Amino acid sequence: MKRNLLFFLLISGLSFSQQKNVKINNLPPASENHYFPLISYSGKPLLENKINTFLQVSELEYVPNSGGNPFKRASTATNSYSNYVDYYSWEKMESPDHILSITMEGEASGAYPEIFFIAKNFDLRTGNYINVQDLFRPEAAKTIEGLIRKEIKKQITDFIGVLKAEKNPSDEVLAQIGLYEGCFTEYGLDDIEYYFAKDKLKFIAPRCSNHATRALDELDHPVVEFSYKVLEKYWSSYAKDLVSGSEKVDKTSFRNKLYKGKIDGKYPITVLIKRLYDEKGGEASFNASYWYDKNKRLLEWNGKMKGNHMSITESEYYSEEARQWMVTGLIEAEMKGNTITGTWQDYKTKKYLNLELEEL
Repeated sequence: MKRNLLFFLLISGLSFSQQKNVKINNLPPASENHYFPLISYSGKPLLENKINTFLQVSELEYVPNSGGNPFKRASTATNSYSNYVDYYSWEKMESPDHILSITMEGEASGAYPEIFFIAKNFDLRTGNYINVQDLFRPEAAKTIEGLIRKEIKKQITDFIGVLKAEKNPSDEVLAQIGLYEGCFTEYGLDDIEYYFAKDKLKFIAPRCSNHATRALDELDHPVVEFSYKVLEKYWSSYAKDLVSGSEKVDKTSFRNKLYKGKIDGKYPITVLIKRLYDEKGGEASFNASYWYDKNKRLLEWNGKMKGNHMSITESEYYSEEARQWMVTGLIEAEMKGNTITGTWQDYKTKKYLNLELEEL
């Protein structure tokens, strides 16, 4: 018994120090429109770099240490979605020992301004982004989606009941009832933000309102939460180890992973796999950003995966004039374990070069 207690205290101390060694500051140059998290992970430079690279490439479309202002594309709407993006605040959430959960709020302005809330979660054992799909057994994912939808619908239905109970409802109340009765709630796990709290997982659904009806939306973002104890029967083995504080790390999806490697054996590149779309007909699609380590200029990959085989189209930028992505390369590759190998073909010259990548 004494031996077990000492072991528990040792593991707890190691886990606590892991959280204690993670610090967050503002990415410079911070301003009232750009408060963005910059992670410092004492004694873990590789993991620190992985987390910062993911955040800056995925959110700011900026490769760390590539010079200039990291907020340039966000603040000038020269990003891929042509919106001006401001980041007003971030917060480090109180989460289990092996997990870094950060929430951010801001505003994206295209034709209209839209307030947004996003959450990013990282495995402090590996520096990898935590995919919500990896947390649940494949057969349990649909059950979790159903539980989330049920709770969202209940919150909305309960609020509609309160509104309808009002005597002589005003035009504003009638408009609110219409807003909530028409609210879309059929969200999948890919469509909902989530973060780890101390003893529960919280899901934050999109609002029922758009920019024009925002003032009517008292519910704002519906929040659905489940205790880890309730989720135990749905967890994957990866999630069980992650939440319990175990050092064991099971294999997870390649989505949101960083890869390093070379083209032609001499041109170092880094790849960030981004969204992986649901498989249909045995084939899944995905997109990624990559850059040559020397010039750090972002290029885009749009790919298909069937089994372990990938077919990828590489594009440099989207041409508004031509209304299409300007293709620069074609890739055929195979995934085996933590590696991706294949050929990269120059779109103009048709010349083939070898491609080798390994998961960071």
